[in-house]
Order: sequence, then structure tokens, then C-alpha cells
Amino acid sequence: MIRFILRRLFYGFLVLWGVVTIIFFLFNVLPGDPARMLLGQRSDISSVEAITKDLGLDKPLSVQYINFVNDLSPISFHNFEDTDSYWYFEEADYGNSFKLMPISNGWLALKSPYLRRSYQSRRHVSAIIAEAFPKTLLLATSSIIIAMILGILLGILAALFKDSFLDRFLLVFSSFGMSIPSFFAAIIMAWLFAFVLADYTGLQMFGSLYTVDSYTGIKYLDLKNLILPAITLGIRPLAIVVSLTRSSLLDVMSQDYIRTAKAKGLNEFTVVIFHGLRNALNPVITAITGWFASLMAGAVFVEYVFDWKGIGVVIVDALEKYDLPVIMGAVLTISVVLVLVNILVDIIYAGLDPRIRLS
Repeated sequence: MIRFILRRLFYGFLVLWGVVTIIFFLFNVLPGDPARMLLGQRSDISSVEAITKDLGLDKPLSVQYINFVNDLSPISFHNFEDTDSYWYFEEADYGNSFKLMPISNGWLALKSPYLRRSYQSRRHVSAIIAEAFPKTLLLATSSIIIAMILGILLGILAALFKDSFLDRFLLVFSSFGMSIPSFFAAIIMAWLFAFVLADYTGLQMFGSLYTVDSYTGIKYLDLKNLILPAITLGIRPLAIVVSLTRSSLLDVMSQDYIRTAKAKGLNEFTVVIFHGLRNALNPVITAITGWFASLMAGAVFVEYVFDWKGIGVVIVDALEKYDLPVIMGAVLTISVVLVLVNILVDIIYAGLDPRIRLS
């Protein structure tokens, strides 16, 4: 099992390295000049050249790539003396680094990944993401929990009452839920439950995780604002989980060992829950993890409709302003989450089915 986990971690590292490389070269070939974006189109040439040098964009692309990887790596080379070659090193950014060993005129150090600064606000990208990412993580997690719990329960009911009215209704719901776009569902949900039925639901059309009292200025947690965006974002994965649970459970219930369990006199509930459902959940877990990553990256429309200021809104704002460090940092953060979730799922698979470890 340890070899299996180490092998998955190594593969995850290779994937992240590939993502870092693709993101760097992709965003460095895009048209546009970050220096002119900072100073304006009427800026003089000398100011543009000074900003370009300060951002390290005057260096060859290979040097920029090495510096970029060095920034992100937890074990990196620090050179506080040669500031012209290593323009991005700041003692304020690396004050918490731990020196491992001296190399040449610098140090090999252990540090947290450095995502650089925003071109527009000059704030640390890590600080910007730290503000927005927990909101998107909470929204995506709440949505996937709703989809998982309701989807599995409804899928079990559809399988147990196959070809009944309930089964047909749930199949229609699954087809409708998988086809409806998230932004359209968000608009309908906001209009129906936060406008038409607002007196009965008590829900608001707009709201974030924290609400500030207009009189006292105190910020307090308001989870009520999470209900509509979480349900809206969970509609599509819910529909997929219902369909997958139904089809997978029907397939498992036709196996020989299920008939043997029934022949031994076990009741229907015991057979379904303790014998059938465990083996039927593998494709469901795969779908849930895939959708979790998709929800992390694709919640931008739902966040905009409900004014839920998560990482999706940050990415769109950065795209409008051509703020490359923020875009790259946000994409890398989502990629890390995706890789870690996939590794965790592989470990869960290996725990449920030992044949996966052998293969």
C-alpha cells in the first residue's frame, strides 16, 4: 500500500510539473504588454522598460521559466545578493524560509510556494487566493455533499422501484439536470426562490459568506446565503449521481453473489446496503471526484449570479485586467486540488478493492 501511495504521489508530481510548464509558456505567448497595462497606453518608453525589468520580463524565456519553477518549488535556490538576476526575491516574501545548505553565493532553502505579486494591485497572489479560495471550496464541497447524499438515495430508490413512475420521474429529472446550463439554473433559482418566493423562503438573491452589519461594522457568518448557490451548483452532479447509482446498482444486483445472499434469507435492505451498494459506488466516486474539480473551476457563473466572491470571480477579473500572476496562481491552485483529490480517490479505490493495488 505504501508503494502504491508513493507511486501515485510521483505521478501527481509529474502532472503538476506538466501543468506548470504548460501554464507558463501558454500565458507568455499571449498578446499584450503587462507593463503598459500597469502604466497605461500613454506611458513613455523609459517607464515601460523600467517596469518590464522590474517584473523580470526582459529576461530570456528560459530564464523566466527557471525563475518561475524556482518560485513555486518548496526547495529552491535563494540569492539575495544578485538582485539583477533574481529580481523576484524579497526578504519580506521569503522571511520564513528555512536555509538547508549554502550553494555558491546563495542558499538552498525550504519555503512555501511563492506565487508572486499581482500586476494591478501589487498584492501577493497567495493573499488574493487565500481570500477567495475558501469561499469556492466551501461552495463546491457543499454542492457535492448535497449531490452525493441526495443522488445516492434517489438512485437507490430508482433501482429498487425499477420501471415504476418514481423511476421514470427520476430518469427525466436526471436528463433535465444534466442538460441545463449552470448559469441558466442560477438565474431561475435566484428569480424563483429569492424573488418570487422570498417571503416564504427568507433567502436573498445576492450575498456572500460573511455579512457586515451596516450599523456596528461587525462581520458575521451568514450560511443562509450558501443555500441557493450550493443547490444550483449541485444540480448537474446530482443528476449524474442519480443515473450512475441506479445503473450501477441494477448491474450489481444481478450478480450471482447477490442471489446467494438473498437465498441465505437476508432481507432486501441488508442485501442492497451491505452487499450491493459498496460495489456499486466505484463509478459514483469517480463521477463525484471529477465533478468536484469541475465545480472548483466552473463555479464562476453561479458565483457571479449570487455575488459569491470566490476564485472564479477572481480569475475573470484578472483576465479582464490581464493580471497574469493572479490567473496563473489561481489555475495552479485548482490544479493542485484536482491532483490531490485524484490521489485520494485512488487510495480509497485501493482500500475498497485490493486488486487495484496489484494492477
